[in-house]
Amino acid sequence: MSRRGLTVGGLAVAGGVGYYLYSAGADAHKVSAQVKSEIPGREKEAEKKGEVLAQQAGQKFDRASADAKSKLAEAEAKAKEVRDKTGKELNSAIDKFDKTVEDKAAKAKSGISGWFK
Repeated sequence: MSRRGLTVGGLAVAGGVGYYLYSAGADAHKVSAQVKSEIPGREKEAEKKGEVLAQQAGQKFDRASADAKSKLAEAEAKAKEVRDKTGKELNSAIDKFDKTVEDKAAKAKSGISGWFK
């Protein structure tokens, strides 16, 4: 090959490489521009998802709080019921004990007074 052939071949190769780099650069620019344009949309999308997740977490917390309040109210009602029942049983037992003591005291008194007649 002649020097002229090498020069033409080198120029052709250089032109091919230049075209390849130019088109790759254009593609890179296009992709970069597309990514940059999508980022603001993704940010808004992420904000919306964050708001939705926060709202769901708030609802779960509210439900858990309401459940806890409900169970507390039930426990208080049961405690009051048990307290009232226990109080009535205790009063009944005390009244029964008092009556028994009074009866025994009355019998003892009548027995003792019978000795002195």
